[in-house]
Amino acid sequence: MTAPAPARARTGGLRALFRPRGIAVVGASADPGKLGAALLRSLESFPGFVAPVNPRTPGMHVDLAAAAAAGPVDLAILCLPAMSCPEVLAEAAAAGVGAAVVCGGGFAEAGPAGVALQRRLAETAAESGIRLLGPNTSGFLAPPIGLRASFVPGTTEVPPGRVAVVAASGGVNHALAFSLAETGHGVSLAVGIGNGVDVGAADVLEHLCDDADTTAVALHVETVADGPRLVRALRRLTAMKPVVALVVGRHDVAEFAASHTGALATSWRTTRAALAQAGAVLVDDERELLDAVGALSVRRLAPAPAPGVGVLIAQAGPGLLLLDSLKGRQIPVPELTKSTVDRLGGLLPPLTFQRNPVDTGRPGRNFGAVLGVVAADPGVDLVAGYALDEPGAVDLAAAVGNAPATVPVVFGIGGAGSDVRATRSRLRRAGVAVVDTPAALAAATAALVRDARARHRMTRPILDRAPRTVSVPTGPLDEHRAKQLLEALGVPVPARRACGDRAAAHAALGDLGGPVAVKILDANVLHKTEIGGVHLDVRTPDDLDRAWDALAAVGARAVLVERMAGPGVDLIIGARRDPVFGPIVLLGLGGVAAEVTADVAVRLASLTAHDAAEMPDELAGAALLAGWRGGPTLDRDALATILVGLGYLLASNPHLLEIEVNPLRLGPDGLTALDAVVRTDEETDGHPDR
Repeated sequence: MTAPAPARARTGGLRALFRPRGIAVVGASADPGKLGAALLRSLESFPGFVAPVNPRTPGMHVDLAAAAAAGPVDLAILCLPAMSCPEVLAEAAAAGVGAAVVCGGGFAEAGPAGVALQRRLAETAAESGIRLLGPNTSGFLAPPIGLRASFVPGTTEVPPGRVAVVAASGGVNHALAFSLAETGHGVSLAVGIGNGVDVGAADVLEHLCDDADTTAVALHVETVADGPRLVRALRRLTAMKPVVALVVGRHDVAEFAASHTGALATSWRTTRAALAQAGAVLVDDERELLDAVGALSVRRLAPAPAPGVGVLIAQAGPGLLLLDSLKGRQIPVPELTKSTVDRLGGLLPPLTFQRNPVDTGRPGRNFGAVLGVVAADPGVDLVAGYALDEPGAVDLAAAVGNAPATVPVVFGIGGAGSDVRATRSRLRRAGVAVVDTPAALAAATAALVRDARARHRMTRPILDRAPRTVSVPTGPLDEHRAKQLLEALGVPVPARRACGDRAAAHAALGDLGGPVAVKILDANVLHKTEIGGVHLDVRTPDDLDRAWDALAAVGARAVLVERMAGPGVDLIIGARRDPVFGPIVLLGLGGVAAEVTADVAVRLASLTAHDAAEMPDELAGAALLAGWRGGPTLDRDALATILVGLGYLLASNPHLLEIEVNPLRLGPDGLTALDAVVRTDEETDGHPDR
């Protein structure tokens, strides 16, 4: 085995990987069924130096050193059994090769022996400085430079384009690349991360910041190793180019943490929240991903808090589908001004709807003029149009492409055949984002709007409101001490007394007056109701004695006597340290069934007051917080102050693991914390129920 080169500084640059001058295929083969032969075939369009390496095949180089002596080799592709890869990777580094791809499997995904092999790969990459993609990846595509480093058939059919794909899975990477080719977009770079020993999604995103061929990025995420690094890379990239993200794992079945917050903040929710906070546009499936990133690769709106969409349709039925989907996605479709409607009245018959959406009845010859009028409305920042292709009535490519539109246009053209595909292609070349169905049009439109909103949010300072500085005491905190902490943050809490004996409890009832809640006071009890640790509506001394006796029976040595709160809507708020992304905050509908309803919004703890105030909009039960049937109305500024304060508290107290308020009751007088749990790393007795 050749000794590895001295360790080099890891600059993070991936030019040797994605823009190599020459490539060596180690394990190349003349047998068409072998992996090495498939890789060689995929490199036939590569204009640089290609060196097949196999000491047992005549006409091929005997090793990497010989290949590097014959021409510049920046990239080595290893088509070898897993057990051979660590040694050959070291040889590549010693030969001056800057990057490598390990295609085969048999590493960490294959059990303990594979874990050891993968660890050796990682150590070699770290010590030598060689950049490593994989292992367990099917490679990557860079069509603009004629490079298709993949063993998957059909990659030569993927044309150059402006969309980059960064996928956790090599299979998903290729599936998306093929779909982008089929929809007329093509690919600038498509990378399957595989096991991600060295080069991960964050590395590729950082590389794409400076890639002139890429205008939009499709990101597929399964797991995240380093959350803060991924967020930093995304923040940098989304400031320049849009990113659309699909996160796998909606149905997270990992073990719940002891608290409600831990149970609700699944890895899927937290990952999505972190990516959105870093500026990514989130989607729910791969079709929506393709529609969204395709549109964003053509046009991007200017940053704005709430861009308005003008909807232009040539057939009412598809228009209703489009409008319904936009409304469901909470995309603003403002009513057009009277001046705009008057102008439309001069172009369209009075039988069609013209206030937004605008229905032309069918795509007539004045279709482009109508589009221009809609685009000129002061409330419209984007026009979403749809029409079935009727070439006898109008040339849609000319009508839309040459329309005097003052705002970007995304257009759906229904139809089949080569003529329709040619029309879509003409419009795309004219700078119009084009899709095929009303559903795709809604996804594309929503992506442009959400990207503009995200960029607007990114301009806000992180600490736009100075939170209170509060120190968290060491050791376990029972509910009384936890509420003292909340009071220091400015969170309203009910009047209460901590009582160590029956006489003190009776005195507290006399001071507070009934009704009161009497609760077990024990820092180790996280879910009091589950053990009968809460007694409500205690009004008389006899009621109190019964409550005391029942609590003593479940092990209570002290109780909290607290004035009962009035009725209202219960929320849950919490802050905890996520193992991947660090401090996060959570808001949801609360109470004892919080985990069942799972109606929550999550943010990284470094959130702005504006971010926090918008969190209720994500809740399915948001209407309950807006005076539902005469109920209380949420003061969003007050809630935002609390959420920002919790996040800052967690970030500024390293020994604080988690703080949860459940319920935080919204009543006629505002928000009141009725229960609180605080966990610190000084606790040594685990997370028992009591």
